[in-house]
Amino acid sequence: MKISYNWLKEFIDTDKTPQEISIILTGTGLEVESLEKVQPIPGGLEGLVIGYVKESVDHANSDHLHVTKVDVGGAEDLQIVCGAHNVAAGQKVVVATVGTTIYPTVGEPFTIKKSKIRGEVSEGMICAEDEIGLGTDHAGIMVLDDDAVVGSLAKNYFKLHDDYMYEIGLTPNRADATSHLGTARDIAAFLKIGITKPDVSAFKVDNTDRVIEVVVENEAASPRYSGLTISGVEVKESPKWLKERLAVIGIRSINNIVDVTNYVLHELGQPLHAFDADEITGNKVLVKNYAEGTVFKTLDDADRKLSENDLMIGNAEEPMCIAGVFGGAKSGVKESTTSIFLESAYFNSVSVRKTAKRHGLKTDASFRFERGTDPDMTVFALKRAALLIQQVAGGKVSSNIVDHYPAPVSPFAFDVTYKNIDRLIGQEITHGEIKAIIEALDIKIVNETADSLSLQVPPYRVDVTREVDIVEEILRIYGYNNIHIPTQIRASLNNSQRAEKDTVQNQISDLLTANGFNEILSNSLTKSSYSDNLDAAVKILNPLSSDLDVMRQTLLYSGLEAIAYNQNRRAADLKFYEFGKVYSVKDDKYSEVQRFSIFITGADTAEQWNLKQKPVSFYNLKAIVDGILKRLNITDLVTEDATCSKLAFGLQYMLNGKQLVKFGQVNTTSQKKVDVDKDVFYADFNFDMVLNAVRKNKIVYQEVSKFPAVRRDLSMLIDQSVSFGQLKQIAQRTERKLLKEVSVFDVYQGDKLPAGKKSYALSFIIQDIEKTLTDKAIDSIMQKLIYNLGKEAGAEIRK
Repeated sequence: MKISYNWLKEFIDTDKTPQEISIILTGTGLEVESLEKVQPIPGGLEGLVIGYVKESVDHANSDHLHVTKVDVGGAEDLQIVCGAHNVAAGQKVVVATVGTTIYPTVGEPFTIKKSKIRGEVSEGMICAEDEIGLGTDHAGIMVLDDDAVVGSLAKNYFKLHDDYMYEIGLTPNRADATSHLGTARDIAAFLKIGITKPDVSAFKVDNTDRVIEVVVENEAASPRYSGLTISGVEVKESPKWLKERLAVIGIRSINNIVDVTNYVLHELGQPLHAFDADEITGNKVLVKNYAEGTVFKTLDDADRKLSENDLMIGNAEEPMCIAGVFGGAKSGVKESTTSIFLESAYFNSVSVRKTAKRHGLKTDASFRFERGTDPDMTVFALKRAALLIQQVAGGKVSSNIVDHYPAPVSPFAFDVTYKNIDRLIGQEITHGEIKAIIEALDIKIVNETADSLSLQVPPYRVDVTREVDIVEEILRIYGYNNIHIPTQIRASLNNSQRAEKDTVQNQISDLLTANGFNEILSNSLTKSSYSDNLDAAVKILNPLSSDLDVMRQTLLYSGLEAIAYNQNRRAADLKFYEFGKVYSVKDDKYSEVQRFSIFITGADTAEQWNLKQKPVSFYNLKAIVDGILKRLNITDLVTEDATCSKLAFGLQYMLNGKQLVKFGQVNTTSQKKVDVDKDVFYADFNFDMVLNAVRKNKIVYQEVSKFPAVRRDLSMLIDQSVSFGQLKQIAQRTERKLLKEVSVFDVYQGDKLPAGKKSYALSFIIQDIEKTLTDKAIDSIMQKLIYNLGKEAGAEIRK
């Protein structure tokens, strides 16, 4: 949201600088994301001065140039060569001196330099209107009135005033601050000064020659609807002050009528809409819903099919406007418009939001209606707009104000206790200070006791409905920085031997970061097209967009999106990890599980002159997964082939019959959903299970054995369906005490072996920590291994 400093000062009387106001706004919860100095026109006429043409003679070497002597208030007159046909002695003109940068209406800015033009020195430029951005006229130089002061700044003559624009990061709950009035309220409350609203006392009804009937059929969606008619208006270009005021906050001028509605919107926070009264057939405005599928052409010339739930503003024959969202192509203000019906309404925020999302429309009006406008502002805003329209477009108010308001919105009423205020803030604030802040926020104290206050909160403060909300209001106006930080911190030691989540997460993060990984953090909202089972997805009732309509069921796609983003920017070698939750629903029961994911793609090492790059493989990922489990001392895992449909191939580690981690290569179907065309290897941990497994570990010191380990190798022929994991489990069951390690160091498959067979070469590390092993003991262990491998896996030992 953009706010003008000069506009704010029309509501509050303060000498605070723009920078000081910025600090106040941020401190009260309206975070200023940027503060920029802005000028009504590009360049702000900086460096331009008022000059007096003392002399103008024809250029000796040109039939259209003139050589002039111009007094600009300096010690010496300037000689300026000018090509304008209307330049003459005795004129007061706008002069750009040497070194001045001017900003033409059309074209790029350029800097004035001292030069020679056909042999004559030129020390500046006498300017036309379009050459300095004041208009489009290029018929000749600008000739000023006699009251122009020679040597004075042109910006002062044209009454240009620099302004400052605040870019405020407005949070969704602050519907009351979507205007200059709303923003000024916070500043006034902080400074404990009053607010000056625009004066509408001059408003009057001139006649009742153009009465338009208003019928509200859907009062739930339109609790209040106000309007009036203005006849005899002239639609034309807005005056300079109005265009400049809107330009500061980035609003493009359209015409004087529309500009006034935009002005009041940003001034008071009340959206308005002006209809061409001649397009209101039957002299009747209907606030109603139309049949499903009704086609309506909007201002952008798009044909939109209406929902039966869309609230519309129509005439006796057809719809004219999507209520609170977007106008129609036919009923809007045109150059030929002479009479208007001005609408000022309070629409149901949920209804407007659903309609805006349904049609993919987002306007300044819908932005405010969706958050909740002030039901008590409609008539005041009408009067303000009517007076401004009469000022810039003429015309007479030709009807009484229609105000359909059958069920007035009541203030929010509740009690607040001083005890709870002090408890939640953490510091005692005087009762007088609390009451002063509450009253400064336009909240009425209807009753007071020694311990509590009974309050009535105006309905425009849609976020203040409970006692805790009042405490927040008091705190932000009192100032977060005014809350004292205690010098003493009380804490208790945790003697639990169980590992904390943050500790485990930091251990994993440190390990991965040290190995070249980067952590990513992605949105829990994602698109439903990523879901393999929409029935189990947690759907968003009012999604921000079609790309954010469900809660994620896996971390896979958020990681692939990060990979696609980087690969599109020529970063191909990527290592990512992410901690996050995934969500699902089954039998109306919602669940969220903490997961941890790893992604690798591209080359295994950075490009170097003395090392050839190789693409990452499944085994790079497996090494990382095994390293994490070893770091956390998680053992007794069962290895199985991965059953995940999103993996082309991979493994899964089971712990007590449950899947702890699955990892492997992502299949092409999943990659295509995110437009990733390089191989990606992915691991997905159940982090909740990891935490439980770590918490059961007890770290026990064990002295390094003094006795040597022995290695024995076996080469065997097995069926292709037999995995190394199965062989390892058989070996570990055969010898639980002395067998320390089993690994595979060679695999062979080819036409030299029988069909359906493969050759594995396994190494076995055997060690007794209490004595040196004898050959007899070692041979006994190996014979048992050979027997069990043959019996359970069908292994044929190759001699």
